[in-house]
Amino acid sequence: MRRAPPNLRACAAAAAAVLAFASCGGSERRDAGAPKGTYTVAVKRATFPSEQHLAQRSALVIAVRNAGEETIPDLSVVVRGFTDRMGGARNADPTRDLWIVDRGPARAATALADTWAAGRLAPGDTATLRWDVTPVVAGRHELTYEIAPALAGSARAVLAGGREPQGTLAVRVLDKPARARVDPRTGGVRRQE
Repeated sequence: MRRAPPNLRACAAAAAAVLAFASCGGSERRDAGAPKGTYTVAVKRATFPSEQHLAQRSALVIAVRNAGEETIPDLSVVVRGFTDRMGGARNADPTRDLWIVDRGPARAATALADTWAAGRLAPGDTATLRWDVTPVVAGRHELTYEIAPALAGSARAVLAGGREPQGTLAVRVLDKPARARVDPRTGGVRRQE
């Protein structure tokens, strides 16, 4: 009797585990009660310096206003590009950090990769999310962002006119660190332009 190749056995075992897990917990769907519907938002601001220096902290700021008439259940923002998941083709590491996230938006971390949740947002209110990041790889990079009204469920966010609330921010990271010096009086680092 021929044995299946190791990778096929692993796939079959993983599929069996998924099916077993899916059958646990009765017939109630995991997304039962999740938000549905369409929520209108306006991206008031999406800023990130288009030119940065290695090892110099920068801020990504995304401000989103609830432009609809219903409260957004859990405003969520997905930001992709802090990590290069395609690095494997050029690098031995299949993922590598392009920016180190020094500080993400306050009280907005989630268990989902690249996703932050700002919570409920009443009609007319604006949520401003800020990431303090430090670039660690020189070159031209892009960050993309997408706005959603919740982490789960079929609800979706749209801009006025029905377009998806998403965008791309192009950045050039220079290979020379920003000039800096230590202030002898305070001991703090002062950046020079």
